[in-house]
Amino acid sequence: MLDDRMIRQEYNRIDPKRRSTLDYKKKQFATPTYKQQDYPHRLNYYDIPPTAEITLEQFEQWAIDRLRILAELEACSFRNKTPAESVAHLQPLLQKWLPLHSNTFSSAGAHDQNLKLERQKDHYSHFILRLAFSSTEDLRRRFARIESALFKLRFQHDDARERQAFVESLKLDWEVVPDDEKRALTADLLNATPGLKRHEAEEGGWFSVDFETVPELVEGRRVFLKAGKAYVPAREQLSIVLAGFNANLEKGLEIAARALPRLDEDDRLTPILNHLSKNFATPDSTLSDSDSTLSGAQVNASSIDAFTQHYPLCMRNLHMTLRKNSHLKHFGRLQYTLFLKGIGLTLEDCLIFWRQAFRLITDDTFNKEYRYNIRHVYGDVGGDANRRGRGYSPFSCQKILTEHPPGSGESHGCPYRHFSIENLTTLLQRTGANDRDLLRGVKEDVEKKRYHIACNRVFEWSHKADLKRVKDDGSWPTAELDTIVHPNTYFKRSYLLKTGARAGPVAKEEKEEEEEEEEEADKMEM
Repeated sequence: MLDDRMIRQEYNRIDPKRRSTLDYKKKQFATPTYKQQDYPHRLNYYDIPPTAEITLEQFEQWAIDRLRILAELEACSFRNKTPAESVAHLQPLLQKWLPLHSNTFSSAGAHDQNLKLERQKDHYSHFILRLAFSSTEDLRRRFARIESALFKLRFQHDDARERQAFVESLKLDWEVVPDDEKRALTADLLNATPGLKRHEAEEGGWFSVDFETVPELVEGRRVFLKAGKAYVPAREQLSIVLAGFNANLEKGLEIAARALPRLDEDDRLTPILNHLSKNFATPDSTLSDSDSTLSGAQVNASSIDAFTQHYPLCMRNLHMTLRKNSHLKHFGRLQYTLFLKGIGLTLEDCLIFWRQAFRLITDDTFNKEYRYNIRHVYGDVGGDANRRGRGYSPFSCQKILTEHPPGSGESHGCPYRHFSIENLTTLLQRTGANDRDLLRGVKEDVEKKRYHIACNRVFEWSHKADLKRVKDDGSWPTAELDTIVHPNTYFKRSYLLKTGARAGPVAKEEKEEEEEEEEEADKMEM
């Protein structure tokens, strides 16, 4: 009998490994929990994770677009730009990469399909980057700081009515100060709140919150404190909303960090997230043919030396080393060849350039050891995929910073990262950057691992007069003056500034107008 009972108990016992498959037939026909979300407000607290399906292409591209904005926002703070300068710099970039319009933009309001798509992209891209940057404490801290700055910028420039509707929807933990208490504390409120007038203190709205929630106001001595409560005027509402946003984001990042190990098994998302987290040091950048084309520039083997004045420091170091030693090791040749390809040097001229540069070897040695590699880089030889793709693309700053660090006797890489401060200073002085304040600023950037900011600092110093000219006459749109994250972008921007040419849509329109005039002239001749 005992054996029978034991058998019956074993038969009725649930296998722990099969718990998740209970009632599988019911689950199969259950209502799905994944659904599209509504976005009634332009602003978002990002407290509800997205649940609808998107493609892998959207997953990656949306995150990259948001990362561009965060990188520019961080660059503005690193360069000590004023709030007004930061807004002027970021607005065109936001319209290009992460537009987010208010409900008044469309007659259909929040129901407009384009507004929904914009807000969906904003919502998803935030959570994708939240996953990518939750792996370490440093990444979480940086991400929270820059996302907070982006939210603050959007909050300050939102439509007043929509902003108030958004705030009311948050149900924040604050208490409205009643009129009788406000009248009793009027003198204290006036003394503790700088710049506040009596009628504002008596007639304006006031909120009572725990003083820990508004550390920014307490630190600046801009609020009245009593019994652990801070009395915040309605005009300082942003500080309360921002404190709630930061608290919510920090909590969400901790949850994302705990969930991150479960994604290791997903071989689709993990490589994308790893790539994004690496790009937080320097955003990745791709270079299209239009980005590297220089109209009117005669780029050939004999003109390369003249163009070096427009080189970023990494390429200038490679060129000087090549001229000094008549040789570069493999990764140095690869990095420099791709850069030359990107500025418009043809394969034939590139072969001539390298053959003349390697003047200590014979033609036979060059043809055997180097010629094929140069042709392969251009896509002239190799597999079908390499030829169809026209070879390799020029290396971005992110790739140069993170891949193949230089070893002994090698000259590739980024001098701002791979050189000692003494050697970096010497190299900058050799290229003409002797300003003491500039060198001090570069040293600070390098010590804080802001390598691309150091490079941009040198660019802005060496093109100070040209940048002022294009800003004053409005010949260059602001979007064409964003942070440089590609050596070929550095070269093109320097060349256009020094030669007085125009960039971006303005130059494109002028080119189209010239072509139209030529067509009309041809018709007239006919």
